[in-house]
Amino acid sequence: MATEKKAASASRRQFLTGAAAVGAGTVAAGVARAAEPDPLITEVQDWASGFGDGVDATPYGLPIKFEDDVVRRNVEWLTADTISSINFTPIHALDGTITPAGCAFERHHSGAIELSKSDYRLMINGDVETPMVFGYADLERFPRENHVYFLECAANTGMEWAGAQLNGAQFTHGMIHNMEYSGIPVRTLLAEAGWSGEVEGKWLYVEGADASSNGRSIPLEKALDDCLIAIKANGEALRKEHGYPARLVVPGWEGNMWVKWVRRMEIMDGPVESREETSKYTDTLADGTSRKWTWVMDAKSVVTSPSPQMPITHGHGPVVITGMAWSGHGKITRVDVSKDGGKTWETARLAADPANKALTRFYLDTEWNGEEWFLQSRAMDETGYVQPTKAQLRDVRGLNSIYHNNCIQTWWVKSNGEAENVEVS
Repeated sequence: MATEKKAASASRRQFLTGAAAVGAGTVAAGVARAAEPDPLITEVQDWASGFGDGVDATPYGLPIKFEDDVVRRNVEWLTADTISSINFTPIHALDGTITPAGCAFERHHSGAIELSKSDYRLMINGDVETPMVFGYADLERFPRENHVYFLECAANTGMEWAGAQLNGAQFTHGMIHNMEYSGIPVRTLLAEAGWSGEVEGKWLYVEGADASSNGRSIPLEKALDDCLIAIKANGEALRKEHGYPARLVVPGWEGNMWVKWVRRMEIMDGPVESREETSKYTDTLADGTSRKWTWVMDAKSVVTSPSPQMPITHGHGPVVITGMAWSGHGKITRVDVSKDGGKTWETARLAADPANKALTRFYLDTEWNGEEWFLQSRAMDETGYVQPTKAQLRDVRGLNSIYHNNCIQTWWVKSNGEAENVEVS
């Protein structure tokens, strides 16, 4: 096995070196040897001829100007107004698993509000011994935990139910991000207020401080299991659009339940049946009925490169197929990649040990020589769940659904390296 890997590595190295030798003017000519002298190597450049910026040039660091295309994007016709709308994480341009806060998608129901730490309050009431109100400084005094979790909107990939619609991984799968959250377990706060210890039949109703409140009912068992009141993300304060100064984290469950600017949690004897859990965020079936309480985000994956926004531009030869996989049921255990629309599959390499209810990066190191690909990925999680095809989902739910579309996605990679969103059911 080691010999095979060494041979494969040598073959790749020889191919790249050979490609470079074609000429310094080609895209592939970025490796050590070239037929013509490369002035970027042989001549002293401007950036090496003087001083750069001082340490305080940007007190809060910003991306370099050469990456100014890596931004969240909105689809104007998707909603009537940006106040109640969504934008998309540029997942095609990212690698690893942690989403930078400045790239992480937004979903608002009445706009992102500005709420200071000094004005923040969190009330706990209902079936507790002592209803309590906490300020932000109070929350900071509780023991904290740190966990990396993905957050996915239930409507992610929702436009694709009836067929291929949006041409880019950012738009088909970009309602997702993956961050390290620092916060206080909900069970800790409920215990402080004197929760009785009764779980059977109990629910936790959670509201936000914005005008919509986005009230959601959560089974108390889930709230006690792994939910957090997060006060930091990726090591820093939450961004305004992500619920500063505090938000609810509901690992593995649809993003609508991750109430931002969380202001109240009430232990109740049943669900509230709010707008966001009856007329919205329910799954309409083929016969017109709708199923509710479909909170868990099932195993899902997508190839982010090559893809419509990340075409193959370097010519023939070695190429790295990469993407992300995740599951609200736990850890991803395997990701397969197909180049022929699902006829045959190759097992991808997972970049690191998968984490619970977090994004997993996968790679397939391969070669492309101008052939057409129908590129797909298929995720499996620790429960044995296998990501379905769109036909398998339609057999159960028809074409009327919006939410929880976790079907296998297909990119048609053309002979010129460009890619397009197509449907292979």
